[in-house]
Amino acid sequence: MSQTEISEKVAKYLLEIKAVKLNVTEPFTWASGLKSPIYCDNRRILSFPEVRNYVRKSLAQKVKEYYPEAEVIAGVATGAIAHGVLVAEELDLPFVYVRSSQKEHGLGNQVEGHLPEGKKVVVIEDLVSTGQSSLAAVDALINAKVEVLGMIAIFTYGLENADENMKSAKCTLHTLTDFNTLIRQAVNMGVMHHSSLDSLEKWREDPKAWR
Repeated sequence: MSQTEISEKVAKYLLEIKAVKLNVTEPFTWASGLKSPIYCDNRRILSFPEVRNYVRKSLAQKVKEYYPEAEVIAGVATGAIAHGVLVAEELDLPFVYVRSSQKEHGLGNQVEGHLPEGKKVVVIEDLVSTGQSSLAAVDALINAKVEVLGMIAIFTYGLENADENMKSAKCTLHTLTDFNTLIRQAVNMGVMHHSSLDSLEKWREDPKAWR
């Protein structure tokens, strides 16, 4: 199956299980306070075996395709922990996860699990918005003295500053599907009307200025 076919199928799944919701008249509020006509919660994937299995296999295939030398899979807390475990299981590789910050008790770990120095690590994310939290996880892994090969996510909003952040950090990002594919699928499936396309594109171009 081609990358285009995988991207379209994953987008269709996300819309069908309502992992992605679209509403230009009553926008969602992200944790950052940003108003958005689109909201993605890929934890819902875990509740649907058919979708979960497809995403697991597709993520694992990307690891094998782009990072065949991978020795460890790292999931970003909290949304990508379960997905990372599934990928590690599929590939029979060790798994660790990265907290958003160091624990304030116990050993004070930020990277949880057994991670020897020098290992080659692939980061699994459930979604990428600005990329800042994802790259904070990459920094934590680098501080743990391992080699981060790159990152694979289920979905990206395709925001310009995310691309810039990834490039600045020299972190390669691959995704199963993206904003453009999902919007096309939403129109094809009747989930969204053509009249909303302009508003969604304006949001993506400048989320802070969007109304």
